[in-house]
Amino acid sequence: MSALTFSLKKPLQFAINCAALTPDGLANRPLSEIAALTLDHGKQAVRVDELFDISGQDLTLLRFLNATQQLDYLGANMRSGRIEISGDAGAYLGFAMKGGEIHCLGNTGDLAACNMQDGLMVIHGNTGDFLGGAAAGLRKGMLGGTVVVKGHAGDRVGDQMRRGLILIEGNAGDYCASRMLAGTIGVLGKVGAYAGFSMHRGTLLLTTQPDLHPTMQACGSHTLPFLNLLYKSFAPYSQAFANLNTQRVKRWLGDAANKGNGEILIINHF
Repeated sequence: MSALTFSLKKPLQFAINCAALTPDGLANRPLSEIAALTLDHGKQAVRVDELFDISGQDLTLLRFLNATQQLDYLGANMRSGRIEISGDAGAYLGFAMKGGEIHCLGNTGDLAACNMQDGLMVIHGNTGDFLGGAAAGLRKGMLGGTVVVKGHAGDRVGDQMRRGLILIEGNAGDYCASRMLAGTIGVLGKVGAYAGFSMHRGTLLLTTQPDLHPTMQACGSHTLPFLNLLYKSFAPYSQAFANLNTQRVKRWLGDAANKGNGEILIINHF
């Protein structure tokens, strides 16, 4: 069977809450019922078939064509299946995602993978602020799963992150791993100021020396053989990370101002 495909008919004036359009949310529904579902568009509730041309039958694989950053909450709370986005995605991509896979071929708005619990998200373009962070009013960021960003990420990557893996092949903005409680974040490019700010635990793996604040404590250079196993574990998600091959790192511990035991590992060379 061909994928259930939603092709956006025309550019949108306002953002749409697409949380209802997930494989498990649409399971066992006929196309006529899916077409009649309503989505919030500004102050109006609009039928799905007024916004999208709908085709295909495989409810375990959803495709969004001509997608734009007005499509918010794609993949929110999904537990299974796969979503493929041809174009861009809006804010809250994969909000509270509990399983399955999301593949976005373009860029995303802010708060992608926020409060994510499990599953895999791959963003082939760039993403906004608070990747893997916590939505407004919530105290727990990413709780599990894997996120791979082929491009760049904004500020506050992994803010309040508690578990899981984030791999960024490009650059990341300021306050990367801020208030991080556990998990692993890797950045192959540059990071902005205040990396590890108020960090409790967890690991931030970098390839370039950031401008660290004074309460991150230098611990010298180390040879860490376990890194080879870590790099190999990245192979299913990012070959760029899997190709790292050095065990030699410079290590920082902190944030001492928060009695933290997080670590920043700077790979000396490829």
